[in-house]
Amino acid sequence: MNPQPAAVPPPASSDSAPAPSPGSPPSAASSLRLSCGYGTDRGLRREMNEDSFIAADPVFAVADGMGGHEAGEIASAICVGTLAEIPQLASGERDATAGVVQEYLLMADERIREATGSRAGTTLSGVVVVEQTGVPYWLVLNIGDSRTYRLSQGKLSQVSVDHSEVQELVDAGQISPAEAAVHPRRHVVTRALGSGDEIEADYWLLPIEEGDRILVCSDGLNGELDDNQISNILRSRTDPQTAVDELIQAALRSGGRDNVTCIVLDASNVSNDDGAALTAPRRAAAAEVEDALPRTEALDLAPNGELVSGSGTAAGEPAADAPAAAPDTD
Repeated sequence: MNPQPAAVPPPASSDSAPAPSPGSPPSAASSLRLSCGYGTDRGLRREMNEDSFIAADPVFAVADGMGGHEAGEIASAICVGTLAEIPQLASGERDATAGVVQEYLLMADERIREATGSRAGTTLSGVVVVEQTGVPYWLVLNIGDSRTYRLSQGKLSQVSVDHSEVQELVDAGQISPAEAAVHPRRHVVTRALGSGDEIEADYWLLPIEEGDRILVCSDGLNGELDDNQISNILRSRTDPQTAVDELIQAALRSGGRDNVTCIVLDASNVSNDDGAALTAPRRAAAAEVEDALPRTEALDLAPNGELVSGSGTAAGEPAADAPAAAPDTD
């Protein structure tokens, strides 16, 4: 696999727990252990790799640049570089909120527009590990058509919902998911950072369960492998780095028509606020968490990143005033 310069890996081991700030007691759920694998490949048909990623506790995300002629590479690199400035990466704390993340996404959007003259954009999908009252959660974020999956209790579910033309057609019942996978406009995204009018991400808050495995990927993976193939690899490879390597190689064997980037993140030693292992989902105060994925409720944020109380937009619902679609030309 070719290395990707625009990547932020963990500073040391991929098996990490948060380091408490000097002079402060460790958090109640600091026993949570994360094991991470990551990788990226240019693919077999692209001249450049326009994907970027960040895999540094507590932020794990993939950005897929759009625009071509190096513009997409610039957009995705700016995106992950801005996310790397989130203060929780330096402090080792897991107290980020959707509002904090959205603030940095707005900053990334502005920087991309300034650097590219609004000629490029990027998708973004991933998780931020957060702890509330001693309970750990996956704060899932998504804008565009990169994806975040969760393998929990042996079942793979897509948590994120694509912002794409074909997803809107699927939601409207006009085409099936199988038809969407081969639709000629499957690469047209309806939301991205750096281009268009709609730049807000969708957010989900999911309790972390013992043995959870998160997969974050660019569409170069799910464009080559279906969910069954992805699930089989994730369930058969216990080491996260081995799983990443196998996923990328499988995508290349299936055609490798796009850049391919993956992060696999495992959670273990999961405890609740009483120190007991979590055996069932817990409900977050900020959002209704459903057991049935991927149709969880998305957190509804105002443009300034603040949570709109009493409102929850169902994931996958087209916005009332939908933005103009932007083709993913990476």
